[in-house]
Amino acid sequence: IFSDVYNGTVTFLPLEENSEGKCLIKKCNIYQIQLKHIKDEEWSVSVVVPFPEDWFSDGIAYPKLAWLGNELLSKLAKWSVEQKPSEFKSTLSLISVAKYSKVYQDLKEKYKEMVKVWPEVTDPEKFVYEDVAIATYLLILWEEERKEKGLTKKQSFVDLGCGNGLLVHILNNEGHSGRGIDVRRRKIWDMYGPETHLEESTIMPGDSHLFPDTDWLIGNHSDELTPWIPVIAARSSYSCCYFVLPCCFFDFHGKYSRRQSKKTQYREYLDFIAQVGFVCGFHVEEDCLRIPSTKRVSLIGKNRIYPPTESALIDKQITQFINNRRTCTGITCDRRVGFNHKDHCDGVCEEAGSELPADETETAGTTWMPGFQPREKVEQIRNCASLPREFVDEVVLNVANLLLNATPQKSYSNMQGGNMNSWNQGESLSLKEVAEHLNKETLKRLKSEYGGLQTLLKNNHQVFEVLNGRVHIRDWRKEKPSSKTKPEAKRRLSAEAFKTRLCWFFIHHPDGCSLPSESCPYAHGTEELRQSQIIKKKKHI
Repeated sequence: IFSDVYNGTVTFLPLEENSEGKCLIKKCNIYQIQLKHIKDEEWSVSVVVPFPEDWFSDGIAYPKLAWLGNELLSKLAKWSVEQKPSEFKSTLSLISVAKYSKVYQDLKEKYKEMVKVWPEVTDPEKFVYEDVAIATYLLILWEEERKEKGLTKKQSFVDLGCGNGLLVHILNNEGHSGRGIDVRRRKIWDMYGPETHLEESTIMPGDSHLFPDTDWLIGNHSDELTPWIPVIAARSSYSCCYFVLPCCFFDFHGKYSRRQSKKTQYREYLDFIAQVGFVCGFHVEEDCLRIPSTKRVSLIGKNRIYPPTESALIDKQITQFINNRRTCTGITCDRRVGFNHKDHCDGVCEEAGSELPADETETAGTTWMPGFQPREKVEQIRNCASLPREFVDEVVLNVANLLLNATPQKSYSNMQGGNMNSWNQGESLSLKEVAEHLNKETLKRLKSEYGGLQTLLKNNHQVFEVLNGRVHIRDWRKEKPSSKTKPEAKRRLSAEAFKTRLCWFFIHHPDGCSLPSESCPYAHGTEELRQSQIIKKKKHI
């Protein structure tokens, strides 16, 4: 990277290593960002590419030109004039940015193949590079800790709510002993091999889920477990540390309830999790990670603010705090696990001098919060995808007929070879109007699904278009060519799915399909059907 401050330019020269170990400039991918002063307070920022016709993009190390011109440029212009104070710390404030950048690029190159073989339904690029970034951060944080404390052995860890397990896989590969625990096994777990230690198990905060021999507990988008992780770390051992990256907002028992309107919900929740760490006796540090997520603030408990001799007092303080949170949310207390019963509380821990009766401060029970609801082992699919095909087909046909027979009727006409071709596009109706025409049993069944009627209609993209709360029959003649509107990966999927499903309009619409057979992406009759290449690929993987 060549920075010319005087002339307002930064030039990026990509280097690639050849088979002989020499670094060569990849000339076709050189680009420059320029800042120019126009007049007074007017400035311009631009991206210049000297060889756009030869530009190479792999979607991993080299961005697309459209991204440089549209996404990056607008962001640079926005950031240059922004003056709003941030609620959060600057990115990577606790570690060396230079070291992070080097390790991240190394790990990104090492694990980029995961993107190509990702078997989950989630976006591979987001999840792979996010976990690579989190692993990079932890590796550097732990390296610094070893230097500070004079340690030689690499830290051990347990990732609570490890999900796809990729973070565990990377950390294990990089020499850290540890395991991931999640309530539900993922398909990708089978791809990692025996060196990656993953367990399918439910974690209930309590005496049976302590980790006295573990150096670090990790909570990466750990949801229900997030507020419990500082507690589990504190009660596991005096030397146990934690790293949490909060995402969804959960209290010790159920969803988190907002208490302050002056802060954003996210900022308020982060403050709550930081407060939990403080009550547990940790010096809590905050840092902002460089990941493709809106929830990228991490909280780290690396050092204690009390001597080991005061562990019993801190444990009482933790119990009191959890009890206060519990009674504030209207949850009944169970004396067996040592929660102090109070009629009123303000959600913060008692003063150091106040103590609870001895019989109510013991944490002898196996669980610290009776009634705690962990995530269900079997993930409920409630997006209309699990509804019987016959039921969905019936609703689609009923709604389509409703739109086609609504008055006044619309027809879409165009000239083809001099002949007027009219095709009934039907009327548009609001979702409420459509719902009023469906029977009660159908509506009841749809209401049990997230999104209900709207989700079912959007899922049936071939037939319907839902815009601003109104339902329309989709006219495929108005659709833009996919080559101009879709990214390369989606265009490839469209090509693979071509003619693999029957055309609904060819079968059900009174005027047939609005497109000729050769232009319609769906099959006009069973003789045109092709076997799905996507299914073949999934079987191969």
